[in-house]
Amino acid sequence: MAITVAVAREKPVPVEVADVVIAAPGLCAGAVETEDPDAEAALLVRAIDASPIASLTLAWLLRAPAGPTTAALAAESAAYSTLLGGTDFRAWLADRPTPRPSDDGDRVRLERISNPQGDVLRITLTRAARRNAVDRRLRAELVDALQVAAHDPYLLVEIDAEGPAFSAGGDLDEFGTATDLALAHIIRTGAGAGRLLDELRDRVTVHLHGTCIGAGIELPAFAGRVTATPDTTFGLPEVSMGLIPGAGGTVSIPRRIGRGRTLWWAITGSRLDAATALRWGLVDEFR
Repeated sequence: MAITVAVAREKPVPVEVADVVIAAPGLCAGAVETEDPDAEAALLVRAIDASPIASLTLAWLLRAPAGPTTAALAAESAAYSTLLGGTDFRAWLADRPTPRPSDDGDRVRLERISNPQGDVLRITLTRAARRNAVDRRLRAELVDALQVAAHDPYLLVEIDAEGPAFSAGGDLDEFGTATDLALAHIIRTGAGAGRLLDELRDRVTVHLHGTCIGAGIELPAFAGRVTATPDTTFGLPEVSMGLIPGAGGTVSIPRRIGRGRTLWWAITGSRLDAATALRWGLVDEFR
């Protein structure tokens, strides 16, 4: 099954007619808008050709009917684990430098703040020296912090980060270290932060800045309110690595920007600026 791409140059087409709709500005709500739709479509096709297995896997996953978050996250994890055993990811991994040793120190700081609107649990990512890359320890500490809010139904949650970047995404030094891919799927499904963020979404605000890559936008997208500084940039690089977004992004991001835009963004690996993110609904407001 191929990935379908529709190009709208002069007349609008509904975004449901294809996996991705690329259109001239103002023609199609929910489409990828560009001054040169044909050139953008050609770029997308080249990106698909460069990573066909990951691209098709993501397209099939995004075609699935919307369902419960837990089931959707499990489907994402199963697809991700399958791609970890693929030749494209192994080729990417072979070109990686030797992993750096893990750094010491806590990854998350908690602060409880009382105000007239209610108590707030401020969760701050503190791995600034590694641009808040999400390793196993950071993920575990974030889950533990969210569990605090899960046990207090009146506690609001705000998440921010130290350093120049909110998060550079998954820690590349841990990529490819799983030897049992079935077990990795079980761990990822049970230990991820996405499910908790989704359950708490009405009480969660995330403040973004700098670069937000991979998990650095996949997880925030679950929140009920997302703010960003006007110079924030966003990226989903996983398809170029032979993978798909694996921190919940195939669930959280389409809910905010639509399936077609998500597929285009992930396959091309394009960087989104803050203005586009705001216009599309990936973030809710600037601060």
